[in-house]
Amino acid sequence: MQGVGYRYFAQHAATGLNLTGYVTNLEDGSVEVYAAGAVESLDALAGMLHQGPRWAEVRGVDEAEAEVRRYGSFEIR
Repeated sequence: MQGVGYRYFAQHAATGLNLTGYVTNLEDGSVEVYAAGAVESLDALAGMLHQGPRWAEVRGVDEAEAEVRRYGSFEIR
């Protein structure tokens, strides 16, 4: 996914949904997204992440619950 604007896409989508957290590239070429907020907004973000930006080829999205952490915004790392 790297190089196709996926992190910026995720940040824009999450910010528009009033979610906080982060998105980062991992060494294996995958992208990690941590988001916190309303369940409806998290569901909407998940749908967007499955599609990705128009240049991306999303091969899969793994979802998992995680410990809630506090962030002031949604950032790119």
